Amino acid sequence: MADVPASHAEPVDEGGDLLLWILVWSELVTFGILFAAFLVVSLFQPAEFAAAKLQLSTRIAGFNTVVLLASSWTAALAVHAVSNRRLQQVYLAATAVLGFGFVAVKLAEYAAEMPAAGDAAFGSFFELYFLITGFHLAHVAFLALVLLLIAWKPRQSNVVMATTIWHVVDLIWLVMFPLLYLG
Repeated sequence: MADVPASHAEPVDEGGDLLLWILVWSELVTFGILFAAFLVVSLFQPAEFAAAKLQLSTRIAGFNTVVLLASSWTAALAVHAVSNRRLQQVYLAATAVLGFGFVAVKLAEYAAEMPAAGDAAFGSFFELYFLITGFHLAHVAFLALVLLLIAWKPRQSNVVMATTIWHVVDLIWLVMFPLLYLG
């Protein structure tokens, strides 16, 4: 049997597609449940939730939104830099650094919000707020570490998988930002 030229060979399925989509949908469902719980409780405590939102900094959260959008851009650039390994590594590292920047800003934001967290006048807002944003923050920190590890020795399948999850976590923030901070 003659060898098939690489340009005509069938793409190799490395088996990650199913796992990737299971992970994506599990993240979306998990955060969807958390968002639904937040909305339901806010219906029972509208005055408390409205007062609590005034304690949050939309300016800081808006800045962090820009940071995450920039990180999604560098993540996308990493996927497309497949022919230039060094450039791909730079984009992956930039995405991770932006992720760690998000974490640092969020921790500073938490420090400013902690005094209001124990105030009963805000009902259950801060418990849910810290649960939802903390869970998201853990995802960002963990994925930033994963991106750094992948940047060390990138394989395109790993780059695609990690950046896809990165985009999902960013998308979750884009839903979370108006839900928690606005309105």
